[in-house]
Amino acid sequence: MSRDILATIQNRMDTFSKSQKRIGRYILDSYDKAAFMTAAKLGQTVKTSESTVVRFAAELGYDGYPAMQKALQELIRGKLTTVQRIEVSYDRLGTQDVLEKVIQSDIEKLRLSLAEVDREDFSAIVDAIVKARRIYILGVRSSAALSDFLSFYFKLIFDNVWQVQTSLASEMFEQMLRVGPEDVVIGISFPRYSTRCVRAMEFARDQGATVVAITDSKLSPLYDTSHYRLLAKSDMASFVDSLVAPLSVINALIVAVGRKMPGDVTATFEKLERIWDEYQVYEKVEYTDQ
Repeated sequence: MSRDILATIQNRMDTFSKSQKRIGRYILDSYDKAAFMTAAKLGQTVKTSESTVVRFAAELGYDGYPAMQKALQELIRGKLTTVQRIEVSYDRLGTQDVLEKVIQSDIEKLRLSLAEVDREDFSAIVDAIVKARRIYILGVRSSAALSDFLSFYFKLIFDNVWQVQTSLASEMFEQMLRVGPEDVVIGISFPRYSTRCVRAMEFARDQGATVVAITDSKLSPLYDTSHYRLLAKSDMASFVDSLVAPLSVINALIVAVGRKMPGDVTATFEKLERIWDEYQVYEKVEYTDQ
């Protein structure tokens, strides 16, 4: 329902009471602010009671005001400009301890992500990766950091990993020119969703590849494009995208893939340890008794 909440409000305006019309009009005009207001605050803003706001949510078919609020938040996160994000974050944080607020928010996103990841999809993704002819990984803008992390470890495990890195859409398709039915393409995108990533995923799907989306919700444009999804909750801390939960899910994916091929992984890292030692890649820390 969250996908259509604004359209639903618009279409039903004529059926609302005067108080409900004020609520509906405010949400339509200022959905970026309404999505983060309590029922009491929204009622105060439009000069009506908290109970009227709660009944308005029920009138739209939600189990309660928090369900409607969540639907609004999911809808708008991909729509907000950077300036709007900053304004919303100031309203949410207020005078609270920023460090505590942001870390507590990340903890909550981890908890929600654990509950939301589909275990069958997770297992199917692991199997598909292990069997793939080629593994393509793409993520741009803030999601590029997640793409780098996943690619770094997969390249240590496999010799068939292609990280799609480019700032131009045409170059992205050129790097995926030979993608086909035996390949797995992992696309990573969180609000604000990258158009380039979405188009590349559509291209990979049309070429017959197994398409995996690592994204935040069913409202993501990557969701319907992909065969399998790993949903991890992200958040916007001002103009910064908080990607703690997505990184944790990716970490779990790397570990699960490694467990599928323990002999290969052990042999690879034994060789790497010899190379790292010979070429002094890491500092050797010697511990002595004090």
